[in-house]
Amino acid sequence: MSKKTLVLGVIGSDVHAVGNKILDYAFTEAGFKVINLGVMVSQEEFIEAAIETAADAILVSSLYGHGELDCRGLREKCDEAGLQNIPLYVGGNLVVGKAPFEEVEKKFEDMGFNRVYPPGTLPDTAIVEIKKDLGAE
Repeated sequence: MSKKTLVLGVIGSDVHAVGNKILDYAFTEAGFKVINLGVMVSQEEFIEAAIETAADAILVSSLYGHGELDCRGLREKCDEAGLQNIPLYVGGNLVVGKAPFEEVEKKFEDMGFNRVYPPGTLPDTAIVEIKKDLGAE
């Protein structure tokens, strides 16, 4: 089976690079082909990279709390660009302030994300679920 391709990046004006590098390493070690866009990535850049690389999924991280604003409309833009069924994953500190994770998760699922990960989620958790979702077990 060929390697599954993941587009990874930190969305919006977020400059948190350490977690991004950890995710890149963990997913690469787990057998994925990772296209790491780095930090301060726009929705359009995620979509362009996914199209150019025929990616199997898009992984968005955000740590500065504005993920809700930065991610709004991404599913619709993916659909418009011909990526109707591409799985979208998001994780990190996604909202400003303290909100129960169940509320945050529902908000992002309503925006079209397939899975939502709270702050502090270990890469192994996401790796297992994404492999299962993409049929890469």
